[in-house]
Amino acid sequence: MRIKNHTSSQTPADLSRRRFIIAGSTITGSLLLGIPLVSVAANGAASNESSRIGFFINILENGDVIIGNAQPEIGQGLRTTLPMLVSEELDISWDKVRIESMPLGIVKTADGYTWKYGGQGVGGSTGLTRNWTFQREVGATGRLMLMQAAAQMWNVPLEQCSTKPGMVVCEPAGKQAGYGELVKLASTLPLPETAPALKPMDQYRIVGKPKHNKEVRDIITGKAKFGSDTQMPGMRYAVILRSPVLNGTVAGFDDSAARAVKGVLDVFPVEGPAPGAPYHILAHGVAVVANSTWAAIKGRKALKVEWSQSPNQDDSSEKFWQQNREMLATQGQVVHDQGDFPTALAAAHSVVKHTYEVPFVSHAPLEPQNCYAWVQDDKAHIIAPTQSPSGASRSANAVTGLDRLDIKVEMSRVGGAFGRRLTTDYVAEVCIISKKTGWPIQLVWTRDDDIRNDFYRPGGTHELIAGLDDKGQVTAWSQRLASGSKYYRRPDMKDEDLWKPELYVDDFPRAMVENFRLEYFHNFIGLPRGSWRGPAHVVNAFVIQSFLDEVAHETGQDPLALRLELLGRIEEQPYGNHGGPTMTPGRLSRLLKFVSERIDYSRPRPKGRGVGIAAHFTFGGYAAHAIEVSVDSKGEFTIERIVAAIDCGFAVNPNAVEAQLQGATIDGLSTALELEITVNEGRVVQKNFNNYPLMKIDRVPALFEAHVMNYDDTPTGVGEIGVPPAAPALTNAIFAATGVRIRKLPIADQLREKMTA
Repeated sequence: MRIKNHTSSQTPADLSRRRFIIAGSTITGSLLLGIPLVSVAANGAASNESSRIGFFINILENGDVIIGNAQPEIGQGLRTTLPMLVSEELDISWDKVRIESMPLGIVKTADGYTWKYGGQGVGGSTGLTRNWTFQREVGATGRLMLMQAAAQMWNVPLEQCSTKPGMVVCEPAGKQAGYGELVKLASTLPLPETAPALKPMDQYRIVGKPKHNKEVRDIITGKAKFGSDTQMPGMRYAVILRSPVLNGTVAGFDDSAARAVKGVLDVFPVEGPAPGAPYHILAHGVAVVANSTWAAIKGRKALKVEWSQSPNQDDSSEKFWQQNREMLATQGQVVHDQGDFPTALAAAHSVVKHTYEVPFVSHAPLEPQNCYAWVQDDKAHIIAPTQSPSGASRSANAVTGLDRLDIKVEMSRVGGAFGRRLTTDYVAEVCIISKKTGWPIQLVWTRDDDIRNDFYRPGGTHELIAGLDDKGQVTAWSQRLASGSKYYRRPDMKDEDLWKPELYVDDFPRAMVENFRLEYFHNFIGLPRGSWRGPAHVVNAFVIQSFLDEVAHETGQDPLALRLELLGRIEEQPYGNHGGPTMTPGRLSRLLKFVSERIDYSRPRPKGRGVGIAAHFTFGGYAAHAIEVSVDSKGEFTIERIVAAIDCGFAVNPNAVEAQLQGATIDGLSTALELEITVNEGRVVQKNFNNYPLMKIDRVPALFEAHVMNYDDTPTGVGEIGVPPAAPALTNAIFAATGVRIRKLPIADQLREKMTA
């Protein structure tokens, strides 16, 4: 469905196009586009020891094509999606494509370090959008050079040449040649001065068509290599016993029993940051190095460590929530104030006010943190499952003192990330251990390590207030939040800026309500905080979409009609937060109407059955959910049906977008059902999936629809967009079925307790 056309030019600004694309020949005569040119062996594999192959197209004489991918693959499918862009413009058969991962590429300038191949890193659903224009230009450049080679070889005008998959043709001359026949000549031609014209969308054969993940067979057969699969010559294994108390330090330890464990090679302390200081690693601890992971874990278990007093040893979840309530009873930092909220609220015909609690949660990726590093006197080699290879380079530099150009960073496939691997504390840890021992080290985290040592999604208490006129229209709106900020302990962070990652000023319904106020209070609980899939969007969507339902219920309005009325007040708004520069409310309205129609929202349901809806704009994309539940007399509920829809502008690979929407929905529901990180006496209580239980497969209904609804010809990322509306759609459905409102996550036993009290 194409409604309107937008254009976008997103070639990275810090490098010129001439530095991005360099053409030349390889030792096999193939055509290589990228930075820098490298020797390629007969089998097509890069033979340059550095393996720094940049963005490239490597066309082999047999017609096969190797496409390099510079972005981390964390399960979002970029190793398939980005090469689709190149392949489309190059005009080759998709089954002829092979994909190779590239290492980190940086260069040193007078002003510091900058990208060698363009930005490398994924987060905030930007992996596709940052490469949308550039990757197509690379493919189009390769196609043009092959056509120029054919025109020269046949002595015909370039305008008479065209392509079909893997072949240049000249119909007037009755000639055709495969790409493999042309690569030697093409590699000698100069690079075009200007970017070639890109294909019109109606000629796409690959982009926009459902494609299977290129690496799925390797994944399911065990050939794909994740970080924890790393095996290198002479490698030793390490684990760390980290302080169980937030900001605790090592007062002393007895390692005699640990060193007696067969295979244990060394034991020594690892120093963490001072309380309140920025993190380089998460915690103080004691490292155990051994000739196997099992020996290291056994040695760690045998350690006897005395931990020092901690300034956070009295932290607790109970104290955190109580402090939040106390803060909300006072005046906080007004971070946004438009119109005259106090006057509008005083003049309101009716006022609705409710409070919501959203907990800290862990990322809990399938693959716990791990990293390989070998730190030598003059260089280091790192293999990391990371979202931020440049962050890995900076962390290694910080703890080793090596120049970043002497630190080689390779990216393995990542077994889940969700924002956790934007931070690179585990890279710093393994570099500290390798530097101390001189050995190549694989650092391994167990599941317990992972859940108890995380940069958690911030928890907080939200108070929402709405004033309405005598017609039921919202005239005043306020959101007051007491929370632990994600920016806690960031370098050079001012207290007055701690609100910025928790309240997005331009989020719905700011532009739709004339009198609008945001207010913030920061709680300095000692839990580390970081980005969690969708960051504050997930939290605020639950709060706002729940509150809208409450406003509708208490003023006798239909929840869908209320949303559509608010969204219909403006056509478009400037959006200064990530995902801008604009937000189009009508795109949310379209999705809300669609999911409501699909689930037959207006049809009366029997007692104990209900439908909830929710929608949200996240990082440039739009998503909506409609969920139907049934609830028995004991408060046990079943999710009967899910209808989810996403508008990501243009779906480059509909298969990947659909899969992301399904996974995001399940992630949002799983988190809402059971997941919460709590603290007692300065210690994280949860440690594994027995008390941090993910959603089971039998809770996902067979009636689960995921719809991809194109809007224009410019894609957005999709990794996070589908998470935010899932939880409020579920809790709104529970209210519709029972009249019981869930204002605190996770749901856990709340419904059972309220219905059986």
